[in-house]
Amino acid sequence: MYEPIRTKSVHRMADDDHGTFPHRSREEELDIQLAGHLSALLAVTDELGDPAAERIARQVARLRGAPPARHAGLTGADASSLHRRAHALAGRALVVAASRADTAAAILAAERMDAHAAASGEGSFVGAP
Repeated sequence: MYEPIRTKSVHRMADDDHGTFPHRSREEELDIQLAGHLSALLAVTDELGDPAAERIARQVARLRGAPPARHAGLTGADASSLHRRAHALAGRALVVAASRADTAAAILAAERMDAHAAASGEGSFVGAP
């Protein structure tokens, strides 16, 4: 009654593409995210002239396997807004570091959050009761 299908289907299952493009693991994705947040924090920290920039740069180098590009230009923003931006970036880094169980990066991010909160006049959030 029906003629059998003689040609290969033009439709494919989603499982068919596993070997055609590279996939990253969750850990690799978290490494990339953490390195990105720390790099952004490094740029703001460099602009503030904070000596903690070297510690951040070491963490970025550890995650990326190469030293980070350092911030070359200045935004001209006032120090208070730079500290608020650095605090937010350190918070993002802390969340990702905690997610990937990276103790060294989490401690650094928490310290930076505390330092930038104090410098921007918002008080300390890390370790508060």
